[in-house]
Amino acid sequence: MNEENGVEKKGAEKQFDIFAWANNLARVKNELETEFFVVNKKYSVYHLPVASELKPQIAPVFLYEILNEIEKGAGLGLEIREYEKSEAEPGVLLYSTRAQVNNAKVVLDTIENQRRDIETFNEYDHEFKTIKMIVAKFSHKDFQPFYIVKGISGASSLNERSAWEIGSSGKLEEFKAATAFKVPTDNQVLIAEDRIFAFSPKKFEAMFGYAYKQQAIADKKVEQILARYQLNFPEGQDLNTLISGRTKTINKLQDLELGTKTQEEIVSYSENMALDLMTADDGAIIIMDGHDVDTFVSLLNDDFMTSDLTGLKYEIKGKKMLDTSGGE
Repeated sequence: MNEENGVEKKGAEKQFDIFAWANNLARVKNELETEFFVVNKKYSVYHLPVASELKPQIAPVFLYEILNEIEKGAGLGLEIREYEKSEAEPGVLLYSTRAQVNNAKVVLDTIENQRRDIETFNEYDHEFKTIKMIVAKFSHKDFQPFYIVKGISGASSLNERSAWEIGSSGKLEEFKAATAFKVPTDNQVLIAEDRIFAFSPKKFEAMFGYAYKQQAIADKKVEQILARYQLNFPEGQDLNTLISGRTKTINKLQDLELGTKTQEEIVSYSENMALDLMTADDGAIIIMDGHDVDTFVSLLNDDFMTSDLTGLKYEIKGKKMLDTSGGE
């Protein structure tokens, strides 16, 4: 792949020069329209209205530092490299694509194609404790809309039930806001056209549940699973798409040893453990959704047991082989 001045060439893939983009954007940075969204741990999207008095703070907190970093990088020879083929290191900005990062694609598709269906967030109908990121959508008549994303900790947010404040009088007072949270000031993720630029790779991975190297190992395990087991999926779905973004299951696939259980043994064991996997008329195991994927992989990983003492059934969260040799 030829990469020069931020332009990536890969077959028919659309080119994108982040340095030229930032330079052109800087000319209209004070003319941008902004819309905010928050996203929870299940990647549900909510609209977040902004009070007019807060608007002057938006660009300094979200936009200016990213433009400055790109401009500075242009002068210092910042290299633009593909996230999936490179390691994070000084002087390198990693990028991925919407198509590659499934959870980012879900969020952006919701904002762009289902805008009328997005609910406006409020603390009384929704749960801010579950929010994991805030998305600023920037628009201008001469630019394709772009997004700046920052991770936020909903779990550490404050509300009137759990916090007090020191008022302008210097006295301890009742907390007046429905919810308060801290917005990070560091550069994290920029999404422009089809590119996702990870200014902070670790935060990018955490926000979107994207761990490419683990996913690559999982993809190989998926190939082995499909070669050994007969599975049935809903139209338009397959094992790769259903596993994508499911961190717990991807982690299990890293060290999964295949070949120890036949199809018939998996089905029989599922029935004995009263799990809800179903089979088609031809004996194929039906995988309808992510829950079925988790159950199926857990069966392959031998993550269930029945207590000989009580007869109760358990899912094993952690396994450690006992030393039964009797040696010291």
